[in-house]
Amino acid sequence: MSRGVGVLDDLSERGLVHDTTDQQAVRAMLAEPPAVLYLGIDPSASSLHLGNLIGVLVLRRFADAGHRPLALVGGATGMVGDPSGRSDERNLLDAETLEANVAAIRRQYAHFAGVAETDVVNNADWTAPVSVIEFLRDVGKHVTVSQMLARESVRSRLQGTQGISYTEFSYMLLQAFDFWWLHAHRGCRLQVGGSDQWGNIVAGIDLIRRRSGAVAHGLTWPLLTRADGQKFGKTAEGTIWLDGDRTLPFELHQYLLRSDDADVGRLLAQFTLLPMTEVREIAAEHARAPERRLAQQRLADEVTGFVHGTEAVSRANLAAEALYGTAPLSGEMLDALAGIVADTRAAGEDLAGPESLVGLLVDSGLCTSRGDARRQLAQSAVSVNRDRVAQSHVEPGWLIDGRYLLLQRGRRERRVVRVDP
Repeated sequence: MSRGVGVLDDLSERGLVHDTTDQQAVRAMLAEPPAVLYLGIDPSASSLHLGNLIGVLVLRRFADAGHRPLALVGGATGMVGDPSGRSDERNLLDAETLEANVAAIRRQYAHFAGVAETDVVNNADWTAPVSVIEFLRDVGKHVTVSQMLARESVRSRLQGTQGISYTEFSYMLLQAFDFWWLHAHRGCRLQVGGSDQWGNIVAGIDLIRRRSGAVAHGLTWPLLTRADGQKFGKTAEGTIWLDGDRTLPFELHQYLLRSDDADVGRLLAQFTLLPMTEVREIAAEHARAPERRLAQQRLADEVTGFVHGTEAVSRANLAAEALYGTAPLSGEMLDALAGIVADTRAAGEDLAGPESLVGLLVDSGLCTSRGDARRQLAQSAVSVNRDRVAQSHVEPGWLIDGRYLLLQRGRRERRVVRVDP
């Protein structure tokens, strides 16, 4: 079996095949790399999110198998909004925001998917020059209203209370036009996406057949939810972004560390580039001692390393050990808390005196006043370097590496004190 066809078996083993067109024909197409395929992502935000990583890695898997993936950023479709998977109308972005989002997504796409810059394409480049009359004549006449109404994304909205605007109703035509254009101009014969995109993908396949008489194909993967039914990549605080300025690498790492045992094997298969033989070995070792959470640790390290690099993994693990571990604290650990736990600076003289700790608690913002600080200390609500303390002054021996303290009030409020030489 050729390496090109092997990618389809690999995707199936990873649980990443939900719907396909004629699988035998898809196999024949993949038998002679490079087959050209594409995945589209609309720039509704300035960063890809964790859920997008499945699709990005699917492109990467095809590229590693010798095929040529195209990473499409929807500068045109992003102005309309895809109704798939939504019960309400999307807010339309202004041109300036959309342009900034497109530029940000292009950079991430090229980096994560491992595609050439010339293979990151923007559908505004071929859609914007087309007039409304041309679009209706060349695209609209090939698609019936009954076909569009039959699509799940449209039908579900019509059955709801919000309905669907003509703008979002037309999204399917725009995506179909993308597939036709990439087929005609870039030789693209396969579109991939999440299962909620199947109707849009089929519309493109139909348009190619009607306009060009050619055969194109589609492949989708299941939409990912956690064992508890919640959408993967979402938290009470919001979306897990791949941009480290929007979601800290530590936060991404922690989110993955908290993965349920029922999910972690599937996540390792779908969110990492680990070979399936290794995924099965990790899952088997995890099953023997689930309390050690080895699979979650490997998942968090692999994904964080892929997105942010190995240094970010090291810092995330050091920060986690500082906050939740039992190993002796070190300056390296507390340095890793930068950006995670708020810092406060102190001079050497601030650590002298009978109420030096009281002063630090106030200066750091952990307590609102010196009286509040004294009450918290009396109630054993304050910890220094993980140990509860009641005294109001700092002991010289508390300093870690001669210049750090970790203060904590209650269970969650923390500050790193950095003492200036």
